Amino acid sequence: MNKTLTIDIGRTALVQIDLQNFNVKKELAPHPAERVVGNCVLLAGEMRDRGGMVIFVRVQLDELLQLPADNPMFKPGTPTPPPEASHMAPEAQVQASDHVVTKRQWGAFYGTELDQLLRRRGIKTIIMSGIATNYGVESTARAAFDRGYELIFAEDAMSTANADAHKHCCENVFRTMGRVRSTRDLIDALQAGTGDA
Repeated sequence: MNKTLTIDIGRTALVQIDLQNFNVKKELAPHPAERVVGNCVLLAGEMRDRGGMVIFVRVQLDELLQLPADNPMFKPGTPTPPPEASHMAPEAQVQASDHVVTKRQWGAFYGTELDQLLRRRGIKTIIMSGIATNYGVESTARAAFDRGYELIFAEDAMSTANADAHKHCCENVFRTMGRVRSTRDLIDALQAGTGDA
């Protein structure tokens, strides 16, 4: 049973992972990219309307950390994605008031200004969303958890290439780190100041 969710807008940030051209064109599951991006846009709009902090994270693909692996993300000989693949997707509707953080690995904390941005604003809670659930979102969430941030996961504002991987993260990982809710539940809680989410 879900407990009442109280969102202190002044101490909460929405962190949206890798809503860039390279990812939003992919076939995703269980939620298609169009729905994920649409829900992210709705959440960002609600946060902005209430003076909340909105952060977009993007990965610089031509500088992405590549270490020896049995099943690397980019197979040997795969051409480097073009520069525009690393650009934020127009559908994500990044606004001038938003922060954009560039990373060069899966997680958004290491080697970036993300933690400093959050601390300077006095952020205590992070709402997580984006692509992909079991890569950028999970890696960033684990680092946030280790730093003592409270976490809320927008389940239908994230997705990945495999529905089972998404389900595993949401049901077996994220619920032990924070709270998993739908976009609708989060919007209701934001609009009410507190809500049963």
